[in-house]
Amino acid sequence: MKILVTGGLGFVGHHLVGKLIAEGHEVHALGRTANPPKEKLLPGMHYHCHDLSAGVVSGEWFRGTHTVFHVAAKAGVGGRYEEYKRANLSATEQLLQACTQNGVERFIYTSTPSVAFSTAPIRGGDESLPYSKEVFSAYASTKALAEQAVLSLHDPAGMRTLALRPHLIWGSGDPHLLPRVISRHRCGKLKIVGDGKNRVDLTHVENVVHAHLCAFRSMDENPALGGSAYFIGQNEPVRLWDWLNEIFSRVGLPSLHKSVPYRTAYHLGHMIEKTWSLFHLQSDPPMTRFLACQLAHDHWFSSAAAERDLGYRPVITMEEAMQKTLPWLQNL
Repeated sequence: MKILVTGGLGFVGHHLVGKLIAEGHEVHALGRTANPPKEKLLPGMHYHCHDLSAGVVSGEWFRGTHTVFHVAAKAGVGGRYEEYKRANLSATEQLLQACTQNGVERFIYTSTPSVAFSTAPIRGGDESLPYSKEVFSAYASTKALAEQAVLSLHDPAGMRTLALRPHLIWGSGDPHLLPRVISRHRCGKLKIVGDGKNRVDLTHVENVVHAHLCAFRSMDENPALGGSAYFIGQNEPVRLWDWLNEIFSRVGLPSLHKSVPYRTAYHLGHMIEKTWSLFHLQSDPPMTRFLACQLAHDHWFSSAAAERDLGYRPVITMEEAMQKTLPWLQNL
């Protein structure tokens, strides 16, 4: 079966490509890197260099393609809204158009729980949560618009669509979450935000890829499946700062005890956002309102709908994931 994976050289996309090739599929991967490292070019992978945010895509990639996994996205807390809109929304719209024009049967979108972001804690949130009305995270806002575009094009008689919302993806090769946290702690720039008791659900990359494969197979088995989004988690919420301190201990760093009140971090983040906007700074700011909420509040979600409709259950526990990831973390 011919399958196209966008972001095929990225953290989740590359793992997904490897699994699909192992299952015997003809896998085409889109990425922005012109000359990727040899270890990224897996045997059996058909690689195409293209920046989706640039617009035009080649119809040749889509002809005869059964399923498109749209994993590519611009993530972060800094940068201009227009950049996120171009990478997350406009690119998705271009991709959807190419898929419908070339008879692609399925479109599985890698979304994020941030589409339902709230400044209030979320405990056991499910798919009844509304799309966020907050506008101070360009990433969350543009991913929400893109998810709605994907689901609105679901056609039981044509291209069926589905969205997955994996929460805080981590594991060996993670380019964002843990390397940045460890780096900031090493530099003495990390503080606990809030009372340090907030619980979150993180999702190991193996479970994220497993969820994508569950969706792929379930759409095969159930012709009525599609048009919905699903939260994907580990189903093991942890106290975020206790979990991070455990990691710090295992990689030889001191425990973190210094803290800043949530309200202080939130208002500081607002001021920093204005400064970054005023001077058109492109780097990720050290604090934003979005970050303050994420670091201080409970935010964990129920995967019950994914278990019911997709047959998704985590294939690796948090402790197993920690043991697999530690050797890599210790070499950062």
